[in-house]
Amino acid sequence: ARVQSAEQYAAAWREAAGPLAAKYTAVGSLRRGVLEVIVANSTLMQELTFQKPTLIETLSRTLPNEGIEKLRFRLGPIE
Repeated sequence: ARVQSAEQYAAAWREAAGPLAAKYTAVGSLRRGVLEVIVANSTLMQELTFQKPTLIETLSRTLPNEGIEKLRFRLGPIE
């Protein structure tokens, strides 16, 4: 079930962020309504920060039962 949830989060993130941003990001875990997103560089992290309200709205619409209320961006390697 956990693997299936991770795939659902990743698919929803790709839809919300778009193909270019999704290429340089990866979805982490969801804890207490906060979805962690690993970002490859600080420039993209800043851009995604500006888009947070729209991203959260899209994710909430795509995954209504998951209760995503916030996004937390973290710099890290993307595989």
